[in-house]
Amino acid sequence: MSKTKLPVPLPLQQFARCIDATRRPIDHIGDWPTSGQVYPIQMRRHARTGELQVHVLGFYAEQPYGAFAKTRFEPVAQVWLN
Repeated sequence: MSKTKLPVPLPLQQFARCIDATRRPIDHIGDWPTSGQVYPIQMRRHARTGELQVHVLGFYAEQPYGAFAKTRFEPVAQVWLN
């Protein structure tokens, strides 16, 4: 049995395609995804609810928050980094 431990988080880059860019909140300040575009993402848990959310890397968002529901995206690839 190996005693090698994997780093946390795992060294991989995820990519996802936006499938739902509708219902942009009126008070949203920042970047918004475009349907059909593929973005580099990170999946993170919401601090209070524990629900997975999508964070698009490189997006700027001021308000309300720079996270999107995972139902707005479909995963397309995972690239292992080393």
